[in-house]
Amino acid sequence: MSDTVQRPEVSQEEESTDRKKQKIETQTDTNSGKGSAHQNVLANFLIKSVLRDSTREKTIFIHGEVEDQEAIVIMEKTPIGHDSLAEMLKDSTLELKMKNDIYSTYQLIPPAHLSDMKTTVICPATQKHVKKYQVQETFLVEETEEDYRSITLPYIQSQSFSVQWVYNILEKKAEAERIICEDPDPKTGFVLLPDFKWDMKQLDDLYLIAIVRSRDIKSLRDLRSEHVPLLENILRKGQEAILKKFSVPACKLRIYLHYQPSYYHLHVHFTSLSHDAPGCGVERAHLLSDVILNLKGSPMYYQKRPLFFPLQADDNLAVKFREAGKLPNC
Repeated sequence: MSDTVQRPEVSQEEESTDRKKQKIETQTDTNSGKGSAHQNVLANFLIKSVLRDSTREKTIFIHGEVEDQEAIVIMEKTPIGHDSLAEMLKDSTLELKMKNDIYSTYQLIPPAHLSDMKTTVICPATQKHVKKYQVQETFLVEETEEDYRSITLPYIQSQSFSVQWVYNILEKKAEAERIICEDPDPKTGFVLLPDFKWDMKQLDDLYLIAIVRSRDIKSLRDLRSEHVPLLENILRKGQEAILKKFSVPACKLRIYLHYQPSYYHLHVHFTSLSHDAPGCGVERAHLLSDVILNLKGSPMYYQKRPLFFPLQADDNLAVKFREAGKLPNC
């Protein structure tokens, strides 16, 4: 189905679904010290189609093949680093395009080392990935308690939504060096690490994910009052860790859960309040503080109440809702 990358706004398979398959960052990783000496896995990339071209997000999604395997390449213009502004202005080439009175428009060509692009490769990619990144018509769905039991839950159980990559993180078999904060408690513990959508070069688009250690909580629908200590622990320690590591206070963070989520293992999003992150709209995001208050007031709040969420037209779950007569023609 969501999520790391959303993103029309974001499909259910979005957000960190990108971790489910092999992800290769071809840009320089300034945190690990790894440079651009990696083999160019895109040298023989055969373009089939452009799935989406977002001028707003400066991102393009391309479907093709790499060595006879289906692949998706996501190319994104990286934010301009404040510490490189002086060098960029001094060493770039300017080509005048238009001048009128006090207004001049130029094409600025920066030095090569200042013009890198974040490039994500998903390979092998499935048809689910292709659908996820295509521009599609989106509908707002109302899911009742009965709808969840009779439509959504059977759909989830019938699909092979692998979360092995999540378990690899929890067991430190992968991405261990990226963990910002962790709590080993089996009931209230979690790990906090940067989402792949954030290159960690500036704080305006800060984006981290807290993944719970408990493996029996799939989504918001599974939460009950007994999970309040877990949620409060994530909220408090996540805020403290981000303040300590990045000097960003709690009042500048947006902390929320997605429904539907991008993958069915409970996780919480921490983003900069100034960042218009994919999937942070009211139709999909639920503030963690609100979730905690709702559960304190009603232990079965998220199991009993109707929930609304967006679905793309050809999403498999949308098909199930349509077959059940729950998705009206808009």
